[in-house]
Amino acid sequence: MAPDQAKPLGVRGALLPLGAVAVAIALPFVLRALGLDFYLSLASRIVVYAIAATSLNLVLGYAGLVSFGHAAFFGLGAYVTAIMISEGVQSGPLHLAATIGVTALAAFVIGAISLRTRGVYFIMITLAFAQMLFYLANSVKGYGGDEGLNIRVRSLFSLGAYLLDLKNPLALYYVALAVLVLALLALARFAPSRFGRAVLALRDDDLRAEALGFPTYRYKLVVFVVAGALGGIAGALSVNLQGYVSPNALHWTQSGTLMVMVILGGVATVWGGLAGAAVLFLLQEVLASTTEHHEFWTGWVLLAVVLFARQGIVGLWTRRQAPSLP
Repeated sequence: MAPDQAKPLGVRGALLPLGAVAVAIALPFVLRALGLDFYLSLASRIVVYAIAATSLNLVLGYAGLVSFGHAAFFGLGAYVTAIMISEGVQSGPLHLAATIGVTALAAFVIGAISLRTRGVYFIMITLAFAQMLFYLANSVKGYGGDEGLNIRVRSLFSLGAYLLDLKNPLALYYVALAVLVLALLALARFAPSRFGRAVLALRDDDLRAEALGFPTYRYKLVVFVVAGALGGIAGALSVNLQGYVSPNALHWTQSGTLMVMVILGGVATVWGGLAGAAVLFLLQEVLASTTEHHEFWTGWVLLAVVLFARQGIVGLWTRRQAPSLP
């Protein structure tokens, strides 16, 4: 799980992210020109899940913590926003503040307990917390129970005289895209920072890092809380996209899907979450239109990536772009 190296990007390296952002900004207009507006929902879903996968990549790739309970924060963020909307609170800033507050607090409590364990015990305790929230959501009949919760309106953001309604597919797409860009920029700055290097050091050998004087428990907890809050924001965007949230958003299979995205895209790479989400959803879309056994063939593609591209799609791309030694 080699992290991105802190190297100067150069002109060519800087143009690639800028080009990707330009393509993402222009995508809705291109789809509209081609009469493919219905694919904007797929693009929004890719962006939302890319945010969630990026938050998991921070925990899994950079801190070396294999969490099978990351869906807890994704689902919790979705439920916080959905419940507030169902109670008549439509203010987007309040949704954002509540989502970040609740998911960060949940991540703090879960992390404070889980991080006292290691290895398979950490995996199981994070899974246990997520399943506890899953069964709690199932049991609360006032907010849908096992049938889930539908919302008729969406988050509203006031920008001066302009009102931004996330029920508008174009507005939702651009808001989600802005969050993703900010998350990727923050992750790119994190790896070469002093704090980032300390986290990478304890990932590689936490006992040695602790012997050197690093407060390893505190560093891991900070990363866990930040990742949980970012996952919650992705959940809030998800419920605005779908207009619906169910307890399945908290289920361990959701954590598994996010982990597949990270592994597919590239563990401990800035672009890994985005690449994994895009490839997985596009692969499912293409295969579903050609065969009813699309999940079977998707599994073979994932197996091939694990066997022949150990560092994921991003790692495969960077190897191809690396100059060969004389």
